Amino acid sequence: MATTISFFLSLFISILSLTLSDPATAVPDGCSGRRIHVRRLPPRFNLDLLATCADYPLLDDLCPYLANHGLGQPTHNRSRSWFRTDPLMLELVFHRRVLELPCLTPDPDVADAIFLPYYAGLDALRYLYGRDVNSSTEHGLDLYRFLKANDPGIWERRLGHDHFLVMARPAWDFSQPLSNDPPIWGTSFLELPEFFNVTALTFEARAWPWQEQAIPYPTSFHPPDSTFLKSWMARVRQSHRTALMLFAGGGGISATPNIRRSIRIECENGTEAPGSDSGYYTKTCDFVDCSNGICEHNPIRYMRPMLKAAFCLQPPGDTPTRRSTFDSLLAGCIPVFFEDQSARSQYRWHLPEEEFEEFSVSISKEEVVFKGLRIVDVLMRIPTETVRKMREKVVEMIPRIMYRRHGGSPGLRSKMDAVDIAVEGTLKRIKARLQEVSA
Repeated sequence: MATTISFFLSLFISILSLTLSDPATAVPDGCSGRRIHVRRLPPRFNLDLLATCADYPLLDDLCPYLANHGLGQPTHNRSRSWFRTDPLMLELVFHRRVLELPCLTPDPDVADAIFLPYYAGLDALRYLYGRDVNSSTEHGLDLYRFLKANDPGIWERRLGHDHFLVMARPAWDFSQPLSNDPPIWGTSFLELPEFFNVTALTFEARAWPWQEQAIPYPTSFHPPDSTFLKSWMARVRQSHRTALMLFAGGGGISATPNIRRSIRIECENGTEAPGSDSGYYTKTCDFVDCSNGICEHNPIRYMRPMLKAAFCLQPPGDTPTRRSTFDSLLAGCIPVFFEDQSARSQYRWHLPEEEFEEFSVSISKEEVVFKGLRIVDVLMRIPTETVRKMREKVVEMIPRIMYRRHGGSPGLRSKMDAVDIAVEGTLKRIKARLQEVSA
């Protein structure tokens, strides 16, 4: 208990010291249109929530993943780039990184955007698994009351149109209709009219609300400088790909026809080496069983097989998107999607839609499940030179989809990572939205 208290105290002091940095610090040149004010919130909206990391018996103990400002523990003692990262910690990771942005301003009146360091996903746990499960329509109201009562001019100036926050869960988990009685699943944060003007960065966005934007799931790779990044990218380029395709995941064991079931059947029936048309592959499909979350905090279990596969299959599960999409990109394994909602229509800032065919393959899940199309036949028809170019495109995209470690070297900071691209996209969206409402 003493160790836990000491950890939270040191984390609180670390973030607080960054938040309370000298208010007289001048915003550097080149920040026109990019000034961000970090709203100072009471600890109950962020740091106090970290202390509840072991409060939910239905979940794993989240406390070990708070280390290193949300990156988690290193995968081994000497690791400086690889961590046991839990996606739920992205709110903490993003908060820490925002505090390093060069265009922060202590004056909200001159800010182009207001960042709310509210850990919405962590706060949602008490509505999803805890004592407030029957009060899920109230999620967010306490925050709104604070924003309206404390320095209300910050909110009223643009009625929240310039505010943004990170929500480390799919948007569906915050989209329960207010009329549901009793509640079914999720909270109603994104259904509250009070927050309709706020830009929400989530793992998976719904198709219609303009304010939702999907950003990458965090992988386990968080390099501190460009040397580690370049070394990893070189390893990915040089990796010998012995499997044509790979599926890392669970499910697909029911008798009901679905894409995961079709994939498992094809993998189980096609482990022999392909014909000569497939070149150097020694097997058609590799399968990494990640059932019951056994891969979630153990990147070695799936990253090594991904490094040896040419294509990584990304079927939808409970929701269309998967963290595995970004693990596969990180490994130089060309992702294969079975519906647009899995990535193409989600991550337009980080995975440009106009470039999609250059780094991925799209196959209709209906063709596979109901018409008998074999995935291996589609992939084997892709020319070797095309595969090589696609893989090189994937490798070039690695900096865009990774979350570099806080306090990174100047050389690494010169490359835009997932946080930088998310912030840039948010600023552009807020600017466009403000122009719309003022027209």
